[in-house]
Amino acid sequence: QVQLVESGGGLVQPGGTLTLACEGSGNLFTIGVMRWYRQSPGNQRELVASITDAGSINYADFVKGRFTISRDNTKIAVYLRMHNLTPEDTAVYSCNAEGQRALRGRSFWGRGTQVTVSS
Repeated sequence: QVQLVESGGGLVQPGGTLTLACEGSGNLFTIGVMRWYRQSPGNQRELVASITDAGSINYADFVKGRFTISRDNTKIAVYLRMHNLTPEDTAVYSCNAEGQRALRGRSFWGRGTQVTVSS
């Protein structure tokens, strides 16, 4: 089993910066792709960014140039550095990890961390 816990959310002014972290328990080598999603009230959950265990990265168009995803390959951990935040970025941000090898086919989620962008 893998348990994921997000941290780093909070209230920030427009134009501000936040860094989210997601750390997990379990065997690092059973985790492949890690992703950040977000969901705001009344909207569907949307993919923000993803990073494979080999370091291949993809971003949603709405965050390109503002957000940076990274991971620590010594443990189960993924980060999201968010710059130039706008009120439209307000949402609950959750991390997701796909299992591989012994955990192939499994998908793990954290509970999320609230990000509020407001003056």
